[in-house]
Amino acid sequence: MVVLPLDSLGDYVGQELAVSDWLTITQDRINQFADATGDHQWIHLDAERAARESPFKNTIAHGFLTLSLIPYFKNLSVSYSGVKMGVNYGTNRVRFMAPVAVNSRLRARFKLLSVEPIAGGAQTVFEVTIEIEGHSKPACVAELVTRAYA
Repeated sequence: MVVLPLDSLGDYVGQELAVSDWLTITQDRINQFADATGDHQWIHLDAERAARESPFKNTIAHGFLTLSLIPYFKNLSVSYSGVKMGVNYGTNRVRFMAPVAVNSRLRARFKLLSVEPIAGGAQTVFEVTIEIEGHSKPACVAELVTRAYA
């Protein structure tokens, strides 16, 4: 975990600041996400059909499941000193670059792209790259916008 001082975040712009631990994407997690979102497409849930008909030959995680893990990875990897509250403010850009097969391991890299002062704190934009263990192409690349309040 890297802890950054809120008042000097600008010193870190352009730098990769943290890499999270690995997380295994289980079928149970995929099933729970399907239930939470109502997205029960067979490529995520039906292993037998996926083995027969999918080009991936296995079930795959929802792209939005992968994206939704960014706060989890960030909470493991990046923190600020002097902050009372932080909020997700949105994303500027999201791309799903490669499918995440069941039982893959993912981790995230956080590069600080910009810092802008706001009333009571700072707005940050991080480039988040979610890697799949053993693959050269990332699962997802997103620009995460957050706000931290002192």
